[in-house]
Amino acid sequence: MPLKIRLRTIIVALAALSVGALDLPHARAQAYPSRPVTIVVPFAAGGNTDNIARLVAQWLGQTLGQQFVVEDRPGAAGALAAEYVARAPADGYTLFMSATPQIAVVPAMHKTQYDPAKDFVPISAIGTNPFVLAVNKDVPVKTIADLIAWVRAQPRKLSYATGGVGSLNHLGTALFLQRAGLEMIHVPYKGNAPAMYDVVAGNVPVILSTLPDALPQAKAGAIRIIGVSSEQRAPELPDVPTIAESGFPHFQVLTWNGLLAPAGTPPAIIERLAKACAQAVADAGFRQRLASFGVDPLGNSPAEFASMIAADIALWSEAVRITGLNEQ
Repeated sequence: MPLKIRLRTIIVALAALSVGALDLPHARAQAYPSRPVTIVVPFAAGGNTDNIARLVAQWLGQTLGQQFVVEDRPGAAGALAAEYVARAPADGYTLFMSATPQIAVVPAMHKTQYDPAKDFVPISAIGTNPFVLAVNKDVPVKTIADLIAWVRAQPRKLSYATGGVGSLNHLGTALFLQRAGLEMIHVPYKGNAPAMYDVVAGNVPVILSTLPDALPQAKAGAIRIIGVSSEQRAPELPDVPTIAESGFPHFQVLTWNGLLAPAGTPPAIIERLAKACAQAVADAGFRQRLASFGVDPLGNSPAEFASMIAADIALWSEAVRITGLNEQ
């Protein structure tokens, strides 16, 4: 065979191999998933994050034609689960249904064996939960301006309840007090529910609570909700202004649950999972199930979720610094 013909044959073969190599990630994504996928949850079964993970697992299983299994790995405020997923193979078969604390709070407070910004790739934030600023029904406060005046007149004499030291409502309240120039006494409890009970009883006057815990008490007339921490007013409370529109522009404190994968997971797999999550959140039945958990549906893109995470890492790191918890 003449040299020119042989060279041409080699070039064509190499080109074919190159095209095949370039198409390999696409082929892998098309074949994914070819075996069961595990979604790791950083809390015990029965909580909101676990419920959301099971709802997502059911949808992904039906949509992608393979079983998605939820595995609860509680411990160390979710750090154990985060470490486990961070060290898992980056092949799309181990995913992480994270909540805000594992990504934006715990690493700011303690040395962890994972880097929230480098060890994970975002897929989609499934939904968010706002907090609400509330007072006991007998407190002489009806607006955030009233609250500020009431607290300012009694510095270091009034208290606020939280679900514990380093909890999101502790850090969120610390951010609000710092921006309002107020001083209050922190009263931590072992969870948001007992904190709310003491506010209802009148033992502590103020709380920044999750909306699902606060709404029934507000409807019963036991507490008064005076502000919402989200960017927009809560659909359940259309007459209650946001904290941002009450004199604190850009104040936004949310908790979220979102799906992440180990860093290095092929982009085509990430996109396939993100597309399925977006389809889920667009489904009326899925949205209704989320609403039953007190969750506002989101289903954003990987890029949007990455921006959310970056903003939250900065926000909650500031809150940790304000409270001094980064010095422990």
